[in-house]
Amino acid sequence: MPRAKGGYKTRRRRKSVLEKAKGYYGAKSRLYRVATEAVDKALRYAYRDRKAKKREFRSLWIIRINAAARALGLTYSELMSRLRKENIALNRKALADMAYNDPSAFNQLVEKVKN
Repeated sequence: MPRAKGGYKTRRRRKSVLEKAKGYYGAKSRLYRVATEAVDKALRYAYRDRKAKKREFRSLWIIRINAAARALGLTYSELMSRLRKENIALNRKALADMAYNDPSAFNQLVEKVKN
């Protein structure tokens, strides 16, 4: 009985790994065993960083809101507290966008919660 050399399925699996490793340096883009490790690690990083990206953006929004609020005489925490008391339901993404792209509207909002 002839030995199994890896037919259609094996070729297809290896080809898909090597396609994912396209552009990697040296053997990582050419040799299946090395490419498998590189691709697996890259996929782990991609999964981890999709979660980290959400944290980083929230942090960026908070920094932008805080900077804009301090310029108008409030801290970030005071602003968020007053917005909550006034029942103004704007998320951090929207507030940061407003502070960055439409400062006059942000100023009006801050003045409204200040009084």
